[in-house]
Amino acid sequence: MANPPWLLPDWPAPANIHARITTRQTPGISLPPREHCNLGNRCGDDAAAVAHNRASLIDLLQLPATPMWLHQVHGSAVLDADGSVASGEPEPEADAAITRQSGVVLAVLTADCLPVLFCTADAGKIAIAHAGWRGLAGGVLEATVAALDADPAEVLTWFGPAIGAASYEIGEEVRQAFIDADADAASAFTATRHGHWLCDLDSLARRRLAAIGVTRVSGGGFDTRLDPRFHSFRGDPHCGRFASLIWRSGG
Repeated sequence: MANPPWLLPDWPAPANIHARITTRQTPGISLPPREHCNLGNRCGDDAAAVAHNRASLIDLLQLPATPMWLHQVHGSAVLDADGSVASGEPEPEADAAITRQSGVVLAVLTADCLPVLFCTADAGKIAIAHAGWRGLAGGVLEATVAALDADPAEVLTWFGPAIGAASYEIGEEVRQAFIDADADAASAFTATRHGHWLCDLDSLARRRLAAIGVTRVSGGGFDTRLDPRFHSFRGDPHCGRFASLIWRSGG
């Protein structure tokens, strides 16, 4: 397909690490305002449409297995997907997941929050995280790196589509949650009206990863609020959700 209706992350991951990011143009049967390929089943869409969209991804993206969907709660819990695959548990509650196995497809759903892909330089482990401001402040990225149990210098990451700094106005309590832990995080906020700030999620995520030694970061620079390819909760609270997926092939 010359111009596929999904994104291929541009990052220096090993050749056996595969990833895709769906868009609103990915084929699906959801109706407005969640058209077309809504993959979230907690945003008011018809359950049959979501099930159809999810099932169609396997052939459309040539996935090796059904994605490991999570029940995301803006927390910092990291699922060991290898154990979950064995148990057959549907949609476990977590905001990140890791696997050491080939053929396991990890996934997160977003519509302004930051999806982050992870892999080790030796391609032995992969992970994914859903990081809104609560997850970032709560340490979901640090928890994911810890779960990888690898030298942070050997961890590669890619930042997917999230709301951009120019579009993301937050209140003082959000800013305070970050600067209480890191005073220099103030650089990620720009004052607007009284008690409100523009928030740079990418910058905050980079700072938190750098603090634990993870500096091999690619991607970022998107703005889901302004980019019509993506669902944006800030743009429309009734929107759908798009997926970021990662898996590894080989042994």
